[in-house]
Amino acid sequence: MPISTCPRFTNAIALYAARSAACFAVLAYAAAAAGAQEFKGYTLKVKLLAGNQYEALYTVIPEWESRTGAKVEVLAHKNYFELDKEIKEDIAQRRIDYCVASNHTSFAPQYGDMYRDLKTLLPASHLSQFGKRVMEHAVLDGSLVQLPRHSDTSQLYYNKKLYANAENQSAYRARFGKELAVPDTWVEFTQQAKFFSKPPGIYGTQFPGKDEAFTGRFYEMLVVEGGQLFDKNWRPAFNSAAGERALNFFVDLYRAGAVPKGVPNYLWDDLGKGFASGTIALDLDWGGFAAYFNDPKTSKIVGNVGIARAPKGSSGRRTGWSGSHSFSITRACDNPKAAASFVMALTSLDAQLREARGGLLPTRIDAQMQIAEELAKQGDKFMLEVFQTIGKGMAEDAFTPPLTPEWIEASNAMWPELQKAVLGEKTSKQALDDAAKKVLAIMQDAGRLR
Repeated sequence: MPISTCPRFTNAIALYAARSAACFAVLAYAAAAAGAQEFKGYTLKVKLLAGNQYEALYTVIPEWESRTGAKVEVLAHKNYFELDKEIKEDIAQRRIDYCVASNHTSFAPQYGDMYRDLKTLLPASHLSQFGKRVMEHAVLDGSLVQLPRHSDTSQLYYNKKLYANAENQSAYRARFGKELAVPDTWVEFTQQAKFFSKPPGIYGTQFPGKDEAFTGRFYEMLVVEGGQLFDKNWRPAFNSAAGERALNFFVDLYRAGAVPKGVPNYLWDDLGKGFASGTIALDLDWGGFAAYFNDPKTSKIVGNVGIARAPKGSSGRRTGWSGSHSFSITRACDNPKAAASFVMALTSLDAQLREARGGLLPTRIDAQMQIAEELAKQGDKFMLEVFQTIGKGMAEDAFTPPLTPEWIEASNAMWPELQKAVLGEKTSKQALDDAAKKVLAIMQDAGRLR
């Protein structure tokens, strides 16, 4: 997930005042661009991402309908893995009869020329509000094919209650000869995950065990172990010693009983619910879950949620798989002007603040600064720490998967093999070698090999 510029939250209040005039100018433009009843009688067809932390944004939709006179028909509302499959089916069957679709910087390269260049549809005054690096990663072959709604990178959440427990502190000291503290390396993380595990009441950690969620987690462990997914000629290079260390991280935790048995079927919402249930000690998860974890309506660990930068691998580098959820406009759209108005509404300052108040990292610089100001005034130390931690991770640790059209296809070939190693059906080496053969065939068929 592409990287945004580092939100300097500690300096946000002063900087915000300097940008407020520009902010109001953008709002004025948006109001003019979507004048009263401008699209009356028109129905805008869209396909949107679903998920716990993404729903707050969609309260913008009825407001946009009321202002413009248009109606929004949501043809799909699914998690991104399912939405991705549907969009690829649409491309194959040539049935793209909608205007706006949720997109993602990791997935976008595979959709070819399906989407329009937003630089030709959205005013520079709107686009200029977004962070430079996050916008760079939204560009493919010179076209801005998506506008990021929020960026994210995974950080380490931990249950403070378990770390403050005197019995845990004493037992850990006796067993390992050191004080119990939040892990800064993945070796320490594994050690503590096993230490905390007392199933079925408490598990040390968890991880997503299928789809691109699992491939991505493996990929970032591969990177921090000094490995790479492809070599300079686009040949698979992950079936290496570094690859074995990365995969064995998951295998070891699963076989030790330090994770729930169901993790081979887990995706992001499962992880969020798991940590919020109070049954997980350590959770590498997206920053967007922070507010969910500390909300009494959704979580049993309110007040005990800790956050820290992701641990380091043997290379000394921290994990930081990152990217951005976004919106795109199809070339088949019958009303690009209405679609542009809709996307602007979903990425306005007000819209991004709604998401930021739920814990998501805004892609707009003005939104980053204003949310920091709000949190400081409210005395919300937890969420301020969340944004500071994520901001530091985004600035110093974040990296994207290879931005190549074959990434998702390669991922879909890899994760079932990785999963077989976790389940004990293959050794890690066998699983990696078999995955590498499949990925090599994909890259050969795509003409990617040099």
